[in-house]
Amino acid sequence: MAFDSTIDGTASVRPGLSRVIIAATIATALEIFDFVVYGFFAVTIAEVFFPASNPTVSLLVTFGTFGLGYVARPLGAVIIGTYSDRAGRKAGLTLSIGLMLIGTTLMVITPGYATIGIAAPIIITLARLLQGFSMGGESGSAVAFLGARPRNGKWLDAGRRV
Repeated sequence: MAFDSTIDGTASVRPGLSRVIIAATIATALEIFDFVVYGFFAVTIAEVFFPASNPTVSLLVTFGTFGLGYVARPLGAVIIGTYSDRAGRKAGLTLSIGLMLIGTTLMVITPGYATIGIAAPIIITLARLLQGFSMGGESGSAVAFLGARPRNGKWLDAGRRV
């Protein structure tokens, strides 16, 4: 870690560039993994959460829910991007990672349709919307966070020193 002194002369600890790049890359990779793994398990998700008399209908509803995640991405980019502009890139990235964690946790802990009925597909749909919203906000925040260049040894974030 590097030490930077602030204007008032106190020292603050800043992570090195390589640690920042690794952390942001891991966060992005995990969010993409969380987002895409739904597609790999679509058949199982269709059977457990979206049962219908016709398996094709269940699978189509499952992929429709998958597509809702992509619809929510622009909204997440706008809202989390605006938040990142005001609060800082690190805060925006942390928010998007936290929202993805909540969406993924909802997917993991939701019981199947046989257990809680219609609430299961509703919760799964909300979790996918939250994951898509988070992914949209994370993409811009991560790129801006990694694209920030130190000036005179100081990292700048939203016009402020971080």
